[in-house]
Amino acid sequence: MNFPPTIPYLQLPADRIGQTPPHHTLPGTVQLSTVTLQINSLDASLDFYTRVLGLTVHQHGEQHGQRTARLGTPDGHILLELREKPGVKYAPHRGRLGIYHFALLLPSQGDLGRFIQHALGLGVHVGMGDHHYSEATYLQDPDGISIEVYRDRPREAWQVTEGGEIVGRGDPLDLDALKAAAGSTPWTGLPDGTIIGHMHFYIGDISEGERFYHAGLGFPKVTWSFIAPSGLFVGAGGYHHHIGLNTWAAGSAPSGPDDARLLTWDLILPDQATLEQTVNSLRAEGFEVISTPEGLLANDPWGITVRLKTA
Repeated sequence: MNFPPTIPYLQLPADRIGQTPPHHTLPGTVQLSTVTLQINSLDASLDFYTRVLGLTVHQHGEQHGQRTARLGTPDGHILLELREKPGVKYAPHRGRLGIYHFALLLPSQGDLGRFIQHALGLGVHVGMGDHHYSEATYLQDPDGISIEVYRDRPREAWQVTEGGEIVGRGDPLDLDALKAAAGSTPWTGLPDGTIIGHMHFYIGDISEGERFYHAGLGFPKVTWSFIAPSGLFVGAGGYHHHIGLNTWAAGSAPSGPDDARLLTWDLILPDQATLEQTVNSLRAEGFEVISTPEGLLANDPWGITVRLKTA
């Protein structure tokens, strides 16, 4: 990959970071929240998400005859909802349009260091990469759905082009530095302050993805040229990305009712005015927004469903 010349992120005024959408722009106060997955075995998934990832179970029972669980941080912040459908198919790598991974953002480098030592100690396969704006690890759940666990570097360590494009890398992690940051404190599970940092999707076409996530939802484009033509990152408030899009599974079918898959992800908007602007923007691009008791739902061109809520 050919990386463009860069300057420190903070040398560029905030209003020159990224490319703004045509209708409205989401504020930096937006949050990503509960990721809802359809999985094959609730018992197997609970074992993975509690023992390996360290989520806390807050609800566990049945809903409309379906076994479900809600998990999150110790203080009760829900990050993940699991809905069991026995017999659903394993998610093939680059084999279905839909979720590529959801990403858990840890509060600190020490937290990431402790997580890595914990996961490796369990014998779990962990992919790793230093993206310069973040340090990241990658795992797969029992259904083949990928999860990123990462920490952000401070923005003064990020790099951008003169044109306001955020530039990342794919270098090896400095495991010695992560071990040093972890110190002697033991891993006791995902700490309070862990959030859904971003979502990353397999889609069929970048221009159509741009129409939904950039022009429709209102995320500015933040990385668009050096990962083209197969990738696009969008993020609010100058963030390195809230949504990643790639076409690495283009030509595959969208995930369906009989697949392990993403059902919904939540986008939390700061107020009712921002919610109305987002709905109007989506409709201006021709996307339907449906009102349900659990929030407003909108589907991208491949059936990936976002649930819009206010804080």
